[in-house]
Amino acid sequence: MPDNDTFPQVTESKTVPKKRTRLSFVWIIPIVAAAAGVWIAVTRILEKGPEITIVFSTGEGLEANKTKIEYDGLEIGKLTSIKLADDHKHVIATAAMGPKSKEFLVKDLKFWVVKPRVSGLNVTGLGTLISGYYIGVQLGESKESERKFTALESPPLTGDVPGKMFLLKTAELGSLGEGTPIYFRQLQAGQVVSYELDKDGKVLNVKIFVQAPYDQYVTPDTRFWNASGVDVTLSASGLHVQTESVMSILAGGIGFETPASDSPLPPAEANTTFTLFDERASAFRPAIRDPHIYLMVFKQSVRGLEVGAPVVMDGIMIGEVTSINPQFDAKKVEFTVPVTVVVDPTRYGVRFVNLPEGQNAVSNNKIVMDTLVAHGLRAQLKTGNLISGSLYVAVDLFPDEPPESLDWSTPFCFCPE
Repeated sequence: MPDNDTFPQVTESKTVPKKRTRLSFVWIIPIVAAAAGVWIAVTRILEKGPEITIVFSTGEGLEANKTKIEYDGLEIGKLTSIKLADDHKHVIATAAMGPKSKEFLVKDLKFWVVKPRVSGLNVTGLGTLISGYYIGVQLGESKESERKFTALESPPLTGDVPGKMFLLKTAELGSLGEGTPIYFRQLQAGQVVSYELDKDGKVLNVKIFVQAPYDQYVTPDTRFWNASGVDVTLSASGLHVQTESVMSILAGGIGFETPASDSPLPPAEANTTFTLFDERASAFRPAIRDPHIYLMVFKQSVRGLEVGAPVVMDGIMIGEVTSINPQFDAKKVEFTVPVTVVVDPTRYGVRFVNLPEGQNAVSNNKIVMDTLVAHGLRAQLKTGNLISGSLYVAVDLFPDEPPESLDWSTPFCFCPE
């Protein structure tokens, strides 16, 4: 056997693989895709705006994930779901708003459905016939945030235009309606916003909006009148025709003006109440400063006499008729017509002389009237207009009439023959 020291020893070698630290190219694509997905998800979460609820009276024209919410032509949200309310009387819509809409989601924010509408001679929303209905928005001024809203039945007429609201009271609405124009010196200065019957059912409350700068010309002494149609006046000076505009003839209108005065009044406060007169002439008729109520009993036909007819003395209007109440006296078998009038002694425009010391016509109207009636003061009906047959009450002196005395325990009574 050979010696082991004679032959060199052979050592067995092993190959040790190196540790791989690089990712396989196969894994790069999934990792990038996952990172992109996370980035998109985070971006959507950060960009997602608040969710709100809007209650509509009807779901007409509304579609989930299609109907947009727009402000000044820009989309700021979209309806995401629409369902019927539990009471089956309303429609509840959920809307996803834009990320920057949170700051104007306040309590007095207003929504409405923009669709084709016809108001008087105004036609709006025709573009929605092609693009479809959308939700309009009017920003509010409140500081209190809100997430649930009730949509308006119709768009607000005032919008963001500066101006003031006023209230007019009238016995009849006539041709007035929402959107009816308001005129100042034949310039359109506003419009009717809404109207409703008063609680007592006797008058109508008409809410109007007068835009700036015309609102500064509305003072506590401003007169409003119904300017609908054409105002035709036939007087000794001829035929006078007046209208505010062609639109007021077709769709109605309201005019206003302030009487000239030496000391102009400051602008009226918002929501001030005014009377809406039937015509411009009655609006500028001087107010009765010292009203005295009298009763005149007529034994003749009063056909053509109406409430509001003037009471005239020597050609001067001193009052007007306030009521006409026919009556029948069964004992005398007599039919009479008591007519109540209100007159203003300050309009007599005459100078009273030889009155008792310390007395004057205004403070002692009783003495003056007793004297006048004793010397033949009587009332009679006269024709004021040959075309219409309207009557007015004329008060004149008839010296040949027998003296009469007045019963001051009841309203003063003129009893003409």
